[in-house]
Amino acid sequence: MNNPKENYRKTFLELEKAASKFWPTELAEMEAELSIIPLLLKTQDQFINILSIDVLELEDLFTIINSSALSGNLFVKHLVIMADFGGEMLKRISREFKNLFPNEEMKYYWKSSQRIYKFQALPTKTLSNQTLKINGKDLFVKYSLDERQKDAIALLLFGNSYKNANQEIASILARCEIGDYLGKPIELDSFIKQRYIWVSRITGGAKSNALGHLAQKFVAQYIKDEIGISGIEVKSDSTLPNVTHTDLNTGRLTSFDIIVTKNQKYVAIEVSFQVTTNSVIERKGRQAKARYEQVEAAGHKIAYVIDGAGNFERQSALQTICLHSHCTVAFSKNELSILCDFLRNYLENNND
Repeated sequence: MNNPKENYRKTFLELEKAASKFWPTELAEMEAELSIIPLLLKTQDQFINILSIDVLELEDLFTIINSSALSGNLFVKHLVIMADFGGEMLKRISREFKNLFPNEEMKYYWKSSQRIYKFQALPTKTLSNQTLKINGKDLFVKYSLDERQKDAIALLLFGNSYKNANQEIASILARCEIGDYLGKPIELDSFIKQRYIWVSRITGGAKSNALGHLAQKFVAQYIKDEIGISGIEVKSDSTLPNVTHTDLNTGRLTSFDIIVTKNQKYVAIEVSFQVTTNSVIERKGRQAKARYEQVEAAGHKIAYVIDGAGNFERQSALQTICLHSHCTVAFSKNELSILCDFLRNYLENNND
């Protein structure tokens, strides 16, 4: 690199020229290993076969799931996709459970009669993607059904029977209608495969988050492997001393994607790679000036790794970031080598 320190800062146009825009091969391969979409498609027929069995009671369905090759948590994930019922909604049901189901039971109609499901885990135990074991790598581990998952299955199958004053919740639970098709293989097959024609926002969000995490992980590992100086520490999702921009009242330290440190010198690195546009880069753009000023005041440095066609659709946000960064690079090995050069220059220079 031509030595002047300002060369570590790119303008928007310089950054765009250096950008990859679409996923590099290394990340695409890593993502394929973690992606849940192939797993869902691979097990779709098993899911349909289980629901096609004409059972008399919900407990009979639970027994069939536990004796099948399809894991209980993966069965729940299929239902979540069918109902487009995200993690935030699961948490909301848990928070508002006592108001929604004051008797801790759900009345529903099935096989032309009213039934009652008594919740087994709720409200003592809460529902979330994590507690249901339907996040990321958990889906590749076989879990038998537990009480939480049984409660979730009941809600996701028969939630459309919910009738109460909370119309907002009722309209969302109306999506939970797959119980209407239990034991009806032809209708089930058509209903489920139509749902899988479009990619659920839940799946898309999981994929976007997983890809973003992969980019962060790749950058951290690249620095460890390539920086070539001893005594450095590279941490993910960590903090800088005396940087509390997000929470001045409590003094809680601001979290950054990556922190690189040596001998009490610190560099924060934010990573964003978005192939499709979303609001994440806008948020980083809004935070950039204040974060830069506080990082500078605390005697540290901040760098950004930014790439992906979606990010470059948000020119204003990227321009703000470029103006308020000590080093800005795109996502490629050449660009990451510039980042390592910046880190070496700062961490080993006693004058900075």
